[in-house]
This record gives sequence, C-alpha cells and structure tokens, in this order.
Amino acid sequence: MRSSQMFHFLLFFSILGAVLDVSLGDDPSGPYWLLRVKAQLNDPSGVLNNWSPEAHVCGWYGVTCSYNRSKVVGLNLMNSGLSGPISPEYGFLTSLEMLDLSSNSFTGSIPPELSKLQNLKSLLLYSNSLSGEIPAELGLLKKLQVLRIGDNLLSGKIIPDIGNLSELRVLGLAYCQFNGSIPLEIGNLKNLISLDLQKSCLSGQIPQEISSCEALENFAASNNMLEGDITSWVGSLKKLQVLNLANNSLTGPIPTEIGGLSNLRYLNLLGNKLIGEIPGELVGLVQLEMLDLSENNLSGSISLSSTELKSLKVLFLSDNMLTGGLPNNFCSSSSSLRQLILARNELSGKFPMELMNCSSLQQLDLSDNNFEGSLPSSLNRLQKLTDLLLNNNSFTGVLPPEIGNISTLENLYLFDNMITGSLPEQLGKLDKLSTLYLYDNRMTGSIPRELTDCSSLTEIDFFGNHFSGSIPSTIGKLKNLVVLHLRQNEFSGPIPPSLGYCTKLQLLALADNKLSGTIPPTFQFLSELSTITLYNNSLEGPLPESFSLLKSLRKINFSHNRLEGTITALCRLNLLTALDLTNNSFSGPIPSTLGMSLNLTRIRLAHNHLTGNIPSQLGQLTELRFLDLSFNNLDGNVPSQLSNCGKLEHLLLSNNNFTGTAPSWLGGLEELGELDLSSNALLGSIPGELGNCSKLLKLSLRSNNLSGVIPPEIGSLIALNVLDLQKNNLTGTIPSTIQQCTKLFELRLSENFLTGPIPSELGQLTELQVILDLSRNSFSGEIPSSLGNMVKLERLNLSSNQLQGEVPPSLGKLTSLHMLNLSNNHLQGRLPPTFSGFPLSSFIGNKELCGPPLALCSSKAMEKSLSKGEVAGIVAAIVFTSAVICLAMLYIMMRIWCNWRRVLISSSEGNIAELKREDMWIHGNEKRRNNGNYWKMNSWLAPSHNKHPSSTCIFQLKMDTETPDRTSV
Repeated sequence: MRSSQMFHFLLFFSILGAVLDVSLGDDPSGPYWLLRVKAQLNDPSGVLNNWSPEAHVCGWYGVTCSYNRSKVVGLNLMNSGLSGPISPEYGFLTSLEMLDLSSNSFTGSIPPELSKLQNLKSLLLYSNSLSGEIPAELGLLKKLQVLRIGDNLLSGKIIPDIGNLSELRVLGLAYCQFNGSIPLEIGNLKNLISLDLQKSCLSGQIPQEISSCEALENFAASNNMLEGDITSWVGSLKKLQVLNLANNSLTGPIPTEIGGLSNLRYLNLLGNKLIGEIPGELVGLVQLEMLDLSENNLSGSISLSSTELKSLKVLFLSDNMLTGGLPNNFCSSSSSLRQLILARNELSGKFPMELMNCSSLQQLDLSDNNFEGSLPSSLNRLQKLTDLLLNNNSFTGVLPPEIGNISTLENLYLFDNMITGSLPEQLGKLDKLSTLYLYDNRMTGSIPRELTDCSSLTEIDFFGNHFSGSIPSTIGKLKNLVVLHLRQNEFSGPIPPSLGYCTKLQLLALADNKLSGTIPPTFQFLSELSTITLYNNSLEGPLPESFSLLKSLRKINFSHNRLEGTITALCRLNLLTALDLTNNSFSGPIPSTLGMSLNLTRIRLAHNHLTGNIPSQLGQLTELRFLDLSFNNLDGNVPSQLSNCGKLEHLLLSNNNFTGTAPSWLGGLEELGELDLSSNALLGSIPGELGNCSKLLKLSLRSNNLSGVIPPEIGSLIALNVLDLQKNNLTGTIPSTIQQCTKLFELRLSENFLTGPIPSELGQLTELQVILDLSRNSFSGEIPSSLGNMVKLERLNLSSNQLQGEVPPSLGKLTSLHMLNLSNNHLQGRLPPTFSGFPLSSFIGNKELCGPPLALCSSKAMEKSLSKGEVAGIVAAIVFTSAVICLAMLYIMMRIWCNWRRVLISSSEGNIAELKREDMWIHGNEKRRNNGNYWKMNSWLAPSHNKHPSSTCIFQLKMDTETPDRTSV
C-alpha cells in the first residue's frame, strides 16, 4: 500500500514536470516573473491575453527565446497600448538581452533594478510618460549597446555614469526635461555611433571631449540652450554624417574645420547667433545633401555653389545679413538642388540669372531682399518649379507671360513689389496653381477670363492694386477657391452670381471697390463662408433672406453702401463675432434674435434708419466689446440688461431719441473706454458711479437734458482724454477734483448754467490740446493766470460769461492757440501783445478792453492797467535814474573847475606874494570873526601843495575837512 502511494506521488510530479517543461521551457523563473509583470499592467487592448501557463512562454506575445528555447532573451512590447509602472521585477529576467517598452503610456520612474540585467544589450523606453531622474545604476550595464529613453518626462542631470557604458553605440536622450550640461564622460564612449540630445533643456557649452567619439556618425543636440563657440574639435569627427545643432545660442564663426568632414550629409546650424562669413571650405562637403544656416547673423556674400556641392539638394540661408548676388557658377545642368531659400537677407541686384541652370529646382524663395529690375522671361526654364516666392522686393516691369509655361507651378508669391501691367492670360494654363498672391503692386487692367481655368486655385489675393473692369462672370468655375481677396482695387459692375458656386469659399473680400447692384441670392450656397467684407462700394437693395442659412459666418462688414430693408437675415448666426452695417439705409427694429449670436464681440449699426428700442436680449452678449448704435431713430430707455456685458469697451448710442435718466449701472462696466450718449433726451443728473469706470478715455453726454452738478467723482477718471458735457442744464461749479484728470486733451462744458469762478486747478491740465470750452455759462471772477500753463492748447473759448478783471499776461504764453474767444464778458485792461493776431470778434462785448487788435489804450487805461507793485517799481526806477544823473553831472563840473584852477595858477606865478597876502587877509578876517574855531571855507579853492600833482580836488577837499587845524596860520 505504501509503495503504491509512493508510485502515485512520483507519477504526479513526473506529469507536473512535463507540463511545466511544455509551458515554461527550461527557464521556469522567466514565465513566473513575466506573469508578475503582467499583473501590474493595464492592457486595454488585450495584447497579453496569451500570457498564460497553458501556452509555452516562447509563444507569448512579444517574447523572444534563445535558439534552444531555454531562455527568454528578448521582450518587445513596443506600441502595445500598455500603461502602468515599469515593474522592478523585470530585473529578475536575467537572461534578457533586449527590452523594448517604447511608445506606450508607462508612468513612474525607471526602476534601478534594471541594472541586474547584466546581459542586456538594448534598452528602449522612449515615448512614454516616465518621470524622475535617470538611475545611476544604469551605468552598470556593461554590455549595453543601445540606450534610448528619450521622449519622456525625465528630469535632473544626465548622469556621468553613462560614460561607463563602454560598448554603447546608440544613446538617445532627446525630448526630456533635463537640466545642466552635457557630461564630459560621454567622451569615454569610443564606440558611440549616434548621440541624440535634442530638445532636452541642456545648457552650457558642448564639451570638447566629444571629439574622442571618433566613431560618431550622428550628433543631434538641437533645440537646447547650448552656448559658446563651435570650436575646431568638430573636425576630429571624421565619420560624422549628421550634425544638427539648430536652435541654440551658439556664437562665433562657423569653424572652417567642418569643411573636412567629407562624409557629412546633413548640416543644420539654424537659429543660433553665428557671425562672420560662410566659410569657403564648405565646398569640400561633396556628400552634403542638406545645409541649413538660416536665422543667424552671417554676413558677406554667398560663396557656395551646387557646382561644387554636387550632392546638395537643400540650401537654407534665410534670415541672415548676406549681401550681393549669387556666384556665376552657382548651378550647373547636373545640379541636384531642389530647395533654395534665401529669404530675409540683404541680397541685391537684378534677378539672378545663374538660377536658370538649376533645372532640378522645385522651391525658390528670394523674398524680403533688395532685388530689383524686371522678371526674366526665361523663368520658364525652371520646369520643375512648384513654389516661386519673390515677394517683398523691388521688382518692376510686367509679369512675364512665359510663367504660364511652368506647368508644375503651385504657389506664386509676388506681393509687395512694384510690378505693373496687366495679368497675362497665359496664367490660365497653370492647372496646378493653388496660390496666387499679387497684392500690394501696381497692376492694372481686368482679370482675364482664362484665370478661371486654373481649376486648382484655392487662394487669390489681388489687394491694393489698380485692377478694374468687372469680376469675371465665370469665376464660379473655381470650385476649390477658399480665399478671394480683391479689396482696394477699381472693380466695377455687379458681383457675378456664379461666385455663389465657389462652395468652398471661406473668405470673400470685395471691399473698397466700385461694385454696384445687389448681393446675389446665390450666396446661399456659400455654406463654408466665414468672413465677408463688401464695405465701401455702391451695393443696394435688401439683404438676401438666405443669409440666415450661412451658419459658418463669423465676420460681416457691409458698411458704407446703399443697402436697405431689415437686418433680420443676419440674425441666428451662432458663430458670428463681428457685424458692421454702418452707413447704409437699413430700417425697422433691431431683431431681438441678434442676442442669440452669443459669440458677438462687435456690433456696429450706426448711421442707418433703425427704430424702436434696444432689445434687452443684447444683454446676453457677454463677449461684446463694441456696441455702436449711434445716428439712428432708436428710442426708449437704455436697457439695464446691458450691464451684463461686462467686457464692453465702447458704448456709442449718440444721436438717437433715448429717454429716461442716465443709467447708474454704467459704473459697473469696468472695461469701458468710450461712452457716448450725446444728442438724446436723457434726464436727471450725471451718475457719480461713472467714476468707477477707471479705464474711460472718452465721456460724451452733450446735448441732453441733464441737470444737477458735475459729480466730483469725475476726478477719479484719471485716464480720461475727452470730457464733453456741453448743451445740458448743469448747474453749480466745476469740481476741483477735475485737476486729477491730467490726461485730458479736450474739455467742453459750454452752454450750461455753471457758476462760480473758473477754478485755478484747471491750470494743472497741461495736456489740454484740442479745446477748452467754458462758453455760455455764468462763470464770474477773474480768468485764472494758471491757464497760461496749458501751453499745448489750440482753442480757448470763455465767451458769454460774466468774467471780469484783466486778461492775465500769462495767457500770452499760449503760443499754440489758433482760436480764441473771450467775447461778451466784463474784461478790462490791456490785451497781451501776442493776441494781436486774433480777430476783433474774439474780444467784442468787453467795453474796457484795449490794445491790438482793439483800439489803443489811453494813458488812463494804461495807468489802470498797472498794478500797485508795477507803479512802485516804475517810481523807484525814475528816482534812482535821476540820482545817478545828478551825481554824474556834479562830478563832471568839479573836474572842469579843478582843471581851470590849475591853469589859472600856472599862468600867475609872478603874483604869488600878492595872492598870499590876500589869502592871509581873508584868513585873518575869518580868525577874528570866529575866535579861533572856524572852518577852512576857501581851502578847496587853493592850489595843491602835495608832491603828487595828479591828485584830484575832491580828494583834497576830503583831506582838508579832516584836518582843519593845519591851515590856521
């Protein structure tokens, strides 16, 4: 019995071993860990459904076994729609040589346990959503040859441990969120063939150590923040085939050593800050197929040619500062050049005829340069040309008809030149032509009917020329037309009905022409039409009712025509964002259904004959920024529902018949920049809440029946440029807070009942320029001299008030004034001289004013015109001047007398004794009369006995008066 049990036990394990051998192979641990991995994955597509013990592991999806089916050596789950974390248990699949989990939705970090896969040669984790840093343990995978973990959310620095992967051939770390620089240790990877570091937020300089990777064939580090020069080390990479350093901040010149990379096929240095000339050594790149040096600061002439670069197919040199033309040998008949992009340089001269040998050329872009002269008729030699871009130059002359022979041409851009003449009918042969841009030229004549044979045309733009005649009636043949832009020409006649059969049309611009007639009813078929502009024509009649069917319409501008009838056809257009019907003859009410176009941002219906109330439904237009209903016959109250239009910036309701009070809810429209309610019949006071509209630039309430005072809250409108309150019934004074509106350049308060003095604070409004109009009020007092600070003011009207006193001289500083009216006040005194050029009418009604251009001032008037301070100053000046004159005369008389006396003495030397006796007699007389206390009265008549005869008599007088005793003998 016991032996029987043992037999059954051994038989069970023999059968179990056979089953496991079939299902799990010779590596029983592999399937176990794979099933553990499966348990952690989300597999919405069920690609792992056959991962089960019932099937041999070598037949599982994505699994590769060894030759003898004993080990799992490869796992390829690329693009399988899997998500979840990368399990650390992959580390137990120690036989793995290849692990590819790329292009899935794996999240989380890269598990460091992958470092246990010591047989791994290829690790592909790119195009997932992995995050975190690269684990340093990956540097332990000594056999790894391919590591591609880019296009993830990896961050941190690129680990220097990668330099330990000595067998590595492919390193892909592109499209991540790293920081820091390229590690120097990459130079240790002697077997590296491909290095891809594109768009990985790397900075710093490119390490010179990369020059040690002599096997490198592909080096891409574009779209980073790398800086510094590209130094000569790049010349060491002799096997390099692809060098892509585009869109960094590299500086300095292009190293000439690049010319020695004879295997180079792709060189892209666009979008850096490289300077200097294009090195001539680049002609040594005989295998080069693509060269892009655009968007740098390169200068000098173009020295390259496809004659030497025989393999060159693509040459991009746009957005530099290259000058001159093209070299004579630029192309040969065997040239492979297909794309030549030289746009936005400073190239000049005639159209480069050297290009006529580039027979393989498909795309030619010479736009935004300084080329001039006429276009050559031999352009048709470029028989493979698909795109010809010559816009933004100075080409002149006519458009050569031979262009019509380039049967491959798809896009022709000639806008912004000076091309003249008519459109050649030969263009009608270009059945592949898709885009024709001729705008901003000087072309004339009519559109040839043959152009409508270009059945592939999708875009036509002839804006800003002088085309005339009618739009071809056969234009409806252009079934693929998406854009038709004929604005600013001289087209006349009706809009052809066949245009309605261009059913793919999305933009139709016929504005600024001389078109007449009605809008064709066939427009109902333009179901894809998004924008239609017909303004500034002479169109008439009603709008076709079928417009309501055009549900794709977003922008409509029919302004400045003669259209009439109602506008109901333009309602219920849910995508409509802008509607402009200004200056027509539309009548009837504004349809309430207009409020259903919830995307509207602009409504302009001014200068029509619309009647009725503003529909309250417009309050539903919460995106509305511009509402202009002025110059109509609308009436009733301004609906309070408009307060819901919180983004409203322009509200223009002038010249209607609106009644009721000025709405206080307007103060809640914080984005309002322009408010015009003028020429209505509004009552009540100006709401102080308007002071909350801090962005208001223009406020016009003129010509209403508003009463009360000007609210002081007006001073809160510090951005205000225009304030117009004239022709109302306002009372009280001008609030002093208006001085805070320092950006005002137009202020009109005329024809009200304002009183009190003109506040001197107005002088602080130094930006006032257009006008200051306070006329026809009851202002009193003097004109404040501070108004002289408004040096930019061009018009000043203070007429018909009760102002008195003199005109301040400071107003004479207003040199910008060209209109002045001070008439009908009580002003007096002399006018400032600078006012003499104004007409008499500027000052009439002021009886006591004088001075040019009025009558000359009388002396009494002049006296009155002087202030007390001025009078005192004049008197002081007269007294001082008189005193100076008297002293001068006295000095002169004394000098004359002294000189005369000296002459007299010198001529009477013989009578000295007699003179002395006489002198003593006189002195003796005096002595007796004054008892010894006398003043030497005659000493100033005596000759000087000083040893210095040049002394003047005045000095002698001074000396004598100081020492009288010396003369008493």
